[in-house]
This record gives sequence, structure tokens and C-alpha cells, in this order.
Amino acid sequence: MAQRRAITGRSQEPRQRFAEELRTLRAASGTSLRALGERLGWDWSLFGKMEKGETLGSPEVVQALDTHYGTPGLLLALWELAAGDHTQFRERYRRYMALEAEAVSLWHFAVSVLPGLLQTPGYAREVLTAGGLRGKELDQQVDARMGRRELLDGEQAPPFRTILSEAVLRTPLRDVGEWREQLEHLADMTERPNVRVHVLLQSAGVHGLLSADVWYLLLPEGRTVAYTENGYQGELIEEPSPVVRLQKTYDAVRDLALTPAESRKFILRRLEEVTCDRQT
Repeated sequence: MAQRRAITGRSQEPRQRFAEELRTLRAASGTSLRALGERLGWDWSLFGKMEKGETLGSPEVVQALDTHYGTPGLLLALWELAAGDHTQFRERYRRYMALEAEAVSLWHFAVSVLPGLLQTPGYAREVLTAGGLRGKELDQQVDARMGRRELLDGEQAPPFRTILSEAVLRTPLRDVGEWREQLEHLADMTERPNVRVHVLLQSAGVHGLLSADVWYLLLPEGRTVAYTENGYQGELIEEPSPVVRLQKTYDAVRDLALTPAESRKFILRRLEEVTCDRQT
């Protein structure tokens, strides 16, 4: 069968096609980004990022653009295709992994699951299984996750700081033995000179990092990138302005968390509770 050709010459990748259509429509209208922002009531830089494919924007923004350009439903339909295309997230994650390997320092915030760099094989397997992986693919992903842990080994290992929401340590594995092993490993990791673990108690209340895990990587050339992730997708953020905002939010959350010493004590208490539960 002959390979299908793109008749229009436009991108067949949903996210790129959406960004391309935005650029084409604005160029045809002769409107600058700044003027577009003034007319629609959003910061003009948002439209610039959407046209570069750095962000998709919200449905409300896209509907406003559809109205402005006189393309009822067209942009929203392209937006839905782009938002539902998960191949973009896999590609972005691969790029994140490449940057992680280069990082000279890492920061992290966990909403409900321990970061892969601190997971045991048993923990990783149960978490990945809960996410739907099975068989050979599951084994491969567990091995890959364990391979990532080597990043924190050796004399040249970068400093790593993580803030763990209390929920992370209140959500046990089904296998009590595996859960105990994970807590023991976490306690051991807190003793490493390049690892800092903070626990954010639930009593700290509402904060700015409630909705997603966030990674921050300081790269050799001095710039910082961020990667936000929930259970369905991830986003690599490289633009300086949003990264700075996320860093400030991270610093504010860290101020609410327990110190590394207090956090280690909290982890050891959880370990004692698991031991007591197992003996009764």
C-alpha cells in the first residue's frame, strides 16, 4: 500500500498542527501578539507560547480565538486533538530524562508517590502495575526505574532534594514486607550527604504545589528547567519566566515542610508503626 502523503504540506502531529494554525490565522489577520492580547484580555506572551507549541492554553482561550478569527469550532477541535495526543508526553519525558542525566542539582516535590530515584523494586512494581503495566513492559519499566537510581550513586552524584507530601508516607503498599523495605531504603537514603528529604505535613494546609509532582533540574550551563507530572501526562517547562515562578513556589512550600532531621524522625516513626502492625 502506498504511503499516505500530506496534501496540504502542514504538520500531521496534532500539537504542531494546532500551533501552526494559530500562527497562520494571526499572520493572515495582520495582528501582533501584543494587540491580540489587548483585544482578548490575556497576556500576549501566552499566545506566543501557544504559537511556538510550548503550551496548549485553556479551552476558554481557544474558544476566544475561534471567535476572534471567525473559525467557530475549528481551533477548539484542533486543541482537543492536541490535548489527547499522548505521544507528545512520551517524547517530552525522553527529553526530560536526557536533561536529568546532565543535571548538576535536582529538586523535587511529590504529591502521592515517591520519586523514582528513591523507589525500591517492589515499590516501583506495585506503582507501575497500578498504572496498568503488565508482563514484559512492566519488567522493562521496573528495570529502567532502578537504573535511574544510579544517578545518586558515587562521589560525583548531584545533590538531590525532595519534599514528600505526608500522603506519600501514609499510602502503603499492599505487601507489608515490601512497604517496610521501601521505608527502610528511604531512611537509609536520608543519611547520604547528597540527599535531602523533607516531609510536608498535612497540617501545613493549602499550598502552591497541590496538583502535580514537580522536578527541577539545574543544568551545567546554569539554566534551570522544570517538569510537572500528574497521573496522565507531563510537561517539560524550559521558558525562564514560568520556571522562576515554580521555583519561588517550591521555596515557599519548603519553608512549610519539616527539616531533614525532623523528616528522618517522621520516616522512622512510620517504619516503627509498620513493624508494630506486622507483629500484632
